[in-house]
Amino acid sequence: MHNMDFFLGPCVLESEELALEIAKYLKENIEPLEGVNVFFKGSYDKANRTSVDSFRGPGLTEGLNILQKVKDTYGFPLITDFHDPDQAMPVAEVVDVLQIPAFLCRQTDMILAGAKACKKFGRKLKIKKGQFLSPSDTKQIVEKAATILDRDSILLTERGTSFGYNNLIVDMASFQVMKSFGVKTVHDATHCVQQPGGLGTITGGKRDQIFVLAKAAVAAGADAVFMECHPDPDKAKSDSTTCLQLEKLPEIVSTLVKLKMIVDK
Repeated sequence: MHNMDFFLGPCVLESEELALEIAKYLKENIEPLEGVNVFFKGSYDKANRTSVDSFRGPGLTEGLNILQKVKDTYGFPLITDFHDPDQAMPVAEVVDVLQIPAFLCRQTDMILAGAKACKKFGRKLKIKKGQFLSPSDTKQIVEKAATILDRDSILLTERGTSFGYNNLIVDMASFQVMKSFGVKTVHDATHCVQQPGGLGTITGGKRDQIFVLAKAAVAAGADAVFMECHPDPDKAKSDSTTCLQLEKLPEIVSTLVKLKMIVDK
């Protein structure tokens, strides 16, 4: 079995100090685990916050500086999301995996700009399946990116599907469907338990369901797992109801790796 990729870090880059604190924990407690590849995740801008008053992040320039500091200090490959086609090239200069947010997954200009930047810098393009799409709808997303990138440089992410108001569900069959398009799949373990806009001015969530759904996703064929984490989730400036406590990561990650080994036999 190849090492399993885990995309871990805070939802938003609150500060360089916090990013380095989380990265240090990952370096000491997660990277040494058998069968694990750690990518450090942090967003420089949260462009789709529920409220206009919500914290969005440090912005492109400062955010990339923070991410570069994490890479220089701890050696982690990086992942972050971009929100405009013009951001793709500067992000790809620093970041190893470019992520297209779920609400932008059908935007042709975003996909092509991301693919071109990834091609130029040897990066990977990770696209989140929109909450409004079926797994089969992602075929055309892959076809757009595949006009520029090899399919082994394209990742599709399951992050839940809208199910009534303020609720998401994960169709575990989606991993098989999306993998049929020749790409690897990622389970977004923390965003899929969100309750979008469920608390009025912020998004709610069901943190207690993260582990059980992650285990189900790996059993269903997910190749990698994305989890946002924080030393004090209740004080996180974004997605406080779904960020995972750092201390819970080692057990969850090690269990998921063992499960992946069984699935891949």
